[in-house]
Amino acid sequence: MNIRITFPDGQIREYQKGTTALQIAQSISEGLARKVISSEVNGEIYDLTRPIEKDATIRLLTWEDEGGKYTFWHSSAHLMAEALEALYPGVKFWVGPPVENGFYYDFDPGDHKISSEDFEKIEKKMIELAAKESPYIRKSISKKEAIDYFQKKGDEYKLDLLDRLEDGNITFYTQGNFTDLCRGPHLPHTGYIKAVKILNVAGAYWKGDEKNKMLVRMYGISFPKEKELKEYLERLEESKKRDHRKLGKELELFTFSEKVGMGLPLWLPKGAALRERLEQFMRKQQYKRGYLQVITPHIAHKDLYVTSGHYEKYGKDSFQPIQTPQEGEVFFLKPMNCPHHCEIYKSSPRSYKDLPLRLAEFGTVYRYEQHGELHGLTRVRGFTQDDAHIFCTPEQVKQEFCNVIDLVLYVFRSLGFNDYQAQISLRDPNNKEKYIGTDEVWDAAEKAIIESAEEKGLKTVKVPGEAAFYGPKLDFMVKDALGRKWQLGTIQVDYNLPERFQLEYTGSDNQKHRPVMIHRAPFGSMERFVAVLLEHCAGNFPFWLAPDQFAVLSISEKFNDYAESVVQRLQQYEFRGFADLRNEKIGKKIRENELKKIPYMLIVGEKEMQTGSVSVRKHGQGDLGNMDMEKLIELFNQENSISTDN
Repeated sequence: MNIRITFPDGQIREYQKGTTALQIAQSISEGLARKVISSEVNGEIYDLTRPIEKDATIRLLTWEDEGGKYTFWHSSAHLMAEALEALYPGVKFWVGPPVENGFYYDFDPGDHKISSEDFEKIEKKMIELAAKESPYIRKSISKKEAIDYFQKKGDEYKLDLLDRLEDGNITFYTQGNFTDLCRGPHLPHTGYIKAVKILNVAGAYWKGDEKNKMLVRMYGISFPKEKELKEYLERLEESKKRDHRKLGKELELFTFSEKVGMGLPLWLPKGAALRERLEQFMRKQQYKRGYLQVITPHIAHKDLYVTSGHYEKYGKDSFQPIQTPQEGEVFFLKPMNCPHHCEIYKSSPRSYKDLPLRLAEFGTVYRYEQHGELHGLTRVRGFTQDDAHIFCTPEQVKQEFCNVIDLVLYVFRSLGFNDYQAQISLRDPNNKEKYIGTDEVWDAAEKAIIESAEEKGLKTVKVPGEAAFYGPKLDFMVKDALGRKWQLGTIQVDYNLPERFQLEYTGSDNQKHRPVMIHRAPFGSMERFVAVLLEHCAGNFPFWLAPDQFAVLSISEKFNDYAESVVQRLQQYEFRGFADLRNEKIGKKIRENELKKIPYMLIVGEKEMQTGSVSVRKHGQGDLGNMDMEKLIELFNQENSISTDN
């Protein structure tokens, strides 16, 4: 019996039932078969050697594909577990998933003490086992057999996992001497893995519950070539230099205080100036595009979030409710701005002539994150969103959505983010109870996003299950200078909150209609955006954004007055800077201001004072020669306009 296989280009071929993806790749070319790692069959990632039993659409995945890396790193996690079991008999394993860069395994080491000193030994064992080219063998197994297997091993962790699995849907994977409960997918054999590195070891509570036992979490990464591991480790070293927490401290942008509270950043004067400039940049664009600025409070009555559905979905993850002296009156710290904007919309009768209504706010919100999840500015408990909500008619949705895409791309272009992909985050078709709203409104919202992305020619990927609970969204995944992916900017279409808040407008037919709501935040949050931008440009901000654009360095005290007059002249043109009048050698002043990443250093001495000029050094480039003030101001004006007015 034959089955029909549809390829990404629409081509259809027939194969015998039970054919594997590896055999399909071999039927195309042996070269392709050597490169393929796994396959995507009807949207699910399959082992290359897993039989395909029915008609299917198929994508053959290589190392260059996300699904290929997922398979590679999942298999590497099992290889690491095999090495750990060989080196430390009696260890018990919990879960070992692939992550964005590599993999980890949570395990109970028993009486063994494992630290970073053991990394080299574990790596050598992994390479030794990989060289055996042991096949990853998939086996369907009954729940009873699985329970018997792990009971004999005395493994309470896997028994706990099995307790939540249904009989008939359980698989084991074996490679070499290691067997694990696993859904896959995996590589054909361990020989694909040529280079490994153990990156870190940390503690992790079993099932993420601090009341449970502390397990060991070991992180690693692997590659099909030694050269790729070397390049990755070089990027890793560079990323340490660019760490926004390190740069934020060195450049005096922000700090944290235990007395203020974990995850609550304090913006220092230079950081506040940087952030203020980003806000001004966005406000200017919003004004041009017809947005109206609003302000909403930091707290709201519980009923607001009950109406919106946020309390039901996220109430337990919020900060504790605020009880007022009034009996039964409960407030919450604002976890998001959209319910407040719904109430602003509702404050006046609306006509179709009033729409689209675009309400924007730099609104600070608060969400309780676990201690272990906090990370600099990228994961905080209090953050400010460049939030806006567009209320429009159904006929206006597509155009408004396209307009927001234009704004997001303008932001990326202005700040040097040129490598990005748009992720269309859809509802999980197999778990619809996670979401609010009818199939009809979800279909309409998803269609609007897909068509808008196509119209704008965006490179997109569809990801089921990643939608917000009230609607699908378009997330922009940006690659920074080191090739790392960040989610920056999001646009969401929402038919549900207008329904829950009973929002209305009077149509041209004089009847009441329900508006559609578009949520958008090009920056996402100010905190996370600054962190990503800081690491992307390594603290070398574009001139228009730099907290200090220049520093005037006097060669000696005799020229301090002239240095200050240069600062005052430039400040008249709204350029930002200061005079370094310290009684230090000029070489030391130059070195120290270079470390501060100030775009321009202006050195003044006898010659400059007499001619009314400055000697100009550009950060990262060195001397640009002597310039009079008019030429310097012209240069600064050009620099100021490069990114903001393109």
